[in-house]
Amino acid sequence: MAFRIHDSVVRGEIDNRRKGKVQGRIWVEGRAEPVILELEGNAWPDLAGCLLTFTNPKARSRHQHLDSLEPLQQGTIGDLTASRKVRVFDVPLEEALSMIRRKEKPPEHLANSLYLEWFSEANGRVVIESADYQLKISAPQWRLTPDEDAERAQQAAHGMVQFMQRLTEAVEEHQQNQKDPEEEWDEYDYEEFLKESDARTEKYLELLDKYGDSRDAQDKIAREMGWHGDGDDEHDGEGLGISEEEMNEICEAAANEPPPEPDPSREGIDWIRMEDGEIRHPLQHRCAESAIKLWRACDELGLDKCSDADLEQFVSEFQITSAKLAGALCGIAEGQNFCDDALTVAYLKRALDHLHKSQAGLEAVAPKKLLPETVLREARQDLFEVREGILRLMDEFRGRR
Repeated sequence: MAFRIHDSVVRGEIDNRRKGKVQGRIWVEGRAEPVILELEGNAWPDLAGCLLTFTNPKARSRHQHLDSLEPLQQGTIGDLTASRKVRVFDVPLEEALSMIRRKEKPPEHLANSLYLEWFSEANGRVVIESADYQLKISAPQWRLTPDEDAERAQQAAHGMVQFMQRLTEAVEEHQQNQKDPEEEWDEYDYEEFLKESDARTEKYLELLDKYGDSRDAQDKIAREMGWHGDGDDEHDGEGLGISEEEMNEICEAAANEPPPEPDPSREGIDWIRMEDGEIRHPLQHRCAESAIKLWRACDELGLDKCSDADLEQFVSEFQITSAKLAGALCGIAEGQNFCDDALTVAYLKRALDHLHKSQAGLEAVAPKKLLPETVLREARQDLFEVREGILRLMDEFRGRR
């Protein structure tokens, strides 16, 4: 995904007073020295020829991957404007989300947003976007002609095309390494398949992040993803031989069907039932409960989990492990596992990789004395037991082949 750093920005200055060059300095939370921008290209007409300074009045948080953001950003400018229209909630975010969950529409209004995008040789696509920053724009020293503005837009689009090409190459690389679907796949073949799936997902999310979800955007994204050719009617479902109304009826009927009950003889082995009736795999439940317990312990200690990179890795990777286990084991718990055993092993290996990252974060945090010894000891035990459970399941599914 794009490297989005708007929540970490303290202040910045962007200078496009020299035609064809965008230079700047951006101060971010967690760094004493600013990030330096040396980019080719021009801003949109509202900022072309101007010096822009901005300040973030909101509370800042350290970006979780800040260490990988190079201090010198060289490359090309994408879109740079202070007049991008966005919808802004008139109530706090948490209240707005609660209203959405209740299927209510939060009050909102259109606002101008700063949108600063560049394509870095070191970090790929980097974006700063906010309607909350306080901006100061100098008088322009020059203006774009209509022809120059068209050239600017073309150059910005070219930067995105080149960036997307790198993502496409990643997809194609994993495609080339895949075995014929008609052959029998082992866990390593499925691992390559999952890597291709990740690459496709990253490409799709980048397109969605850039273009939004309007009808025009959907068409553009579909073309970029290779979902249809030059025809405009394929995405309407005609190629499926089924109308949109029929599809909606099928989905509604499926949603109204009661979920199947899991095998009673496998209770406590493949599944357990929560108080609210939810079905979970015992190992995934154990991991989820341990991750939540750790999160709450940090909150009770008043620790900002983003303030220390090792602490953030320890906590967040533990949570990701729980999510990966849910993906691997949910179907088994519900008695609806249609996956090949080798695919389940590949999913479990992914969960294990995140757990190992959490363990590495834990051991890096321990000497810093951020957490009491009792919390560290319990976390080590939890991580060890979850790891043993994953390895045991991997052996079980490998033995069934």
